[in-house]
Amino acid sequence: MRAVVVGAGVYGAAVGAALARRGAEVTVVDARAPGSGTSGTTFSWVNSRNKQPLIYHELNVAGMAAHQRLAAEVPLGEWYHGGGGIEWTSDEAALRAKVDALLALGYEAKWLTRAEALDLEPGLDPDRVPAGGAAYFPGEAWVDPARLIAHLLSSGVDVVADDAVAGLELNGDAVRSVRLESGRVLTADAVVNCAGPRADEVSAMAGLVLPMRNLPCVLVYTSPVAVPVSRVVHAPNVHLRPEPGDRILLHCSEVDQGGQEAVDRLVRDARSLYPAMRAATVESVRTGQRPIPGDGLPVLGRVAQVRNYFFAVSHSGVTLCLHAGELVADEVLGEDRDDALAAFRFERFEESR
Repeated sequence: MRAVVVGAGVYGAAVGAALARRGAEVTVVDARAPGSGTSGTTFSWVNSRNKQPLIYHELNVAGMAAHQRLAAEVPLGEWYHGGGGIEWTSDEAALRAKVDALLALGYEAKWLTRAEALDLEPGLDPDRVPAGGAAYFPGEAWVDPARLIAHLLSSGVDVVADDAVAGLELNGDAVRSVRLESGRVLTADAVVNCAGPRADEVSAMAGLVLPMRNLPCVLVYTSPVAVPVSRVVHAPNVHLRPEPGDRILLHCSEVDQGGQEAVDRLVRDARSLYPAMRAATVESVRTGQRPIPGDGLPVLGRVAQVRNYFFAVSHSGVTLCLHAGELVADEVLGEDRDDALAAFRFERFEESR
């Protein structure tokens, strides 16, 4: 089995590694360096806190478990960082209702008093934590995507970087080869579209129309600073987590709209939240795109119209990649995973046209 995986982000690396472990000859191709696209501009928060409908929530929960298993198998991998996540909002009643709903689904969640929240995150300004407390989700984590991708691509995968896919050669209802911009041609028994924001372009090469509604993502990285942040924190107007090298990664929905004013406001809010951050400066601002299929749900697995063409495209790629990568690899190698992937087939878009 010669498989060509298009895209060397978390999805492409996960699918490629899963195929290689099963004995396939795998080539992962990317227009840039591995992890330099969407996977390099992601908050990389492993969770299923706000995922609907239920089947999507369950897929993300399985994704969380897959990360925990891999972290246990490779304890020195240094890409997986547990510790859970803390959240508070201006609407305590709504957040408490969310905690109750998640608990009813079996998701790890609890309500913390202000003192308990400060025990977990002692660097927080006590005045910024509501008197009524905060929600805590112990099973959540964050991932260093660069380290994860490097590990996955070291699993016997051939990587072709800086060479975009320029076209596919089809013979009847199957792809026979993949042509790169360099002129190189890769013979393929299977092609997996893990192209993220460019997934619609790579789909069109196979005669498939994949609707996408990509959204911008802007992340702010601080300079190294001695701040005791040890987990993902969601507070009003600012989301943050640790970043390798003693940096802090900052995000909020407003900063995605761009502009220096939004960046400055985000940094001010973060400094107010963690007083020890007052010495931090902005080291870099990264802008990327979230790949979101037209109805917001993942597109995974085989395609009826092109029998050796497969998808692994979605938002929440970091959470989903290991679990979904295994499912997609199963289908590439001939196993039917309709039990897990029926709701995420490409054909739903064809039926709605």
